[in-house]
Amino acid sequence: MAHDRLHFCLDQGGLILPEDGTIALFGMPGDALLPLNDRARFHAIQTFAPDAQRLRARGIATETRPEGPYAAAIVTLPRARDLAQARIAAACAATPGGLIVIDGAKTDGVDALLKAAKSRTQVLGQVSKAHGRVFWFMATDAFADWAGAAKTVDGFTTRPGVFSADGPDAGSVALAAVLPQKLGGIVTDLGGGWGYLPAQVLDRPGLEALHLVEADFDALTCARENLTDPRVRFFWDDATTWECPALADTVLMNPPFHTGRKADPALGQAFIAAAARCLKPSGALWMVANRHLPYEDALARHFRKVEEIPGPPGFKLIHASHPARIRR
Repeated sequence: MAHDRLHFCLDQGGLILPEDGTIALFGMPGDALLPLNDRARFHAIQTFAPDAQRLRARGIATETRPEGPYAAAIVTLPRARDLAQARIAAACAATPGGLIVIDGAKTDGVDALLKAAKSRTQVLGQVSKAHGRVFWFMATDAFADWAGAAKTVDGFTTRPGVFSADGPDAGSVALAAVLPQKLGGIVTDLGGGWGYLPAQVLDRPGLEALHLVEADFDALTCARENLTDPRVRFFWDDATTWECPALADTVLMNPPFHTGRKADPALGQAFIAAAARCLKPSGALWMVANRHLPYEDALARHFRKVEEIPGPPGFKLIHASHPARIRR
């Protein structure tokens, strides 16, 4: 575990955090054990809404962007290489003259980043433990070229680390192709990402409001740039617990199904339950999922009518209607 590595480094690995000043936590999970007991010394930079909510509930100051200057920064590596590099660059920029600590699993590419770091600066220490590695160095502008920059793909703005940053994913494209013209006055996209699916339905007749719910703040920032229609409302939140401001006629979704590197079908099942809660009694869900995912029981439990629409190999396109109100 990441916190095991950090604590081992502090206890036995030669890592020494500064005694004074604020320590930035870039991307640290909401349930991670803190490296020091004084929570007031930490400022978390967390763009994933569920983790940000957990950190705030623990009394840790949390924002989506660094403020600085910090005395030190601890960077937890994500899966995406470009996002990992962007975090390191941001940590260096926000921690002038301070200590930068990198913590990551081997499956998330920490060894490759260590090698790259050694080619750019002096690595002061490193420890390998718990299927991962921690290494540290002093902040430098040698990583400035790693700063994450937005890019334009097929007319859409995306950013490093967001889902399908290189263009619309095949599942969303397939779902957009089968959506009917009439979707009703209120449409909600749970997990709307950088806005591809909402962009495909803004011209539907009778559309009055479109609610886009997304847990990734960077993806939501892209969506705000991609969707300037005043009927769109943006919500940075956990789609599985989000409280909808109004019941929808239609819910769209291409739900995530990974927690870290592990496939977690329960996540998509929670999205299905959330869709049912957000719909009017006569409302409908339009959903795409990888064919192997076991969503049938959840769909049957939460909707009175479920049908699969023909689609491309590897995907199942689902139209479910008349949500069942599950008693809690």
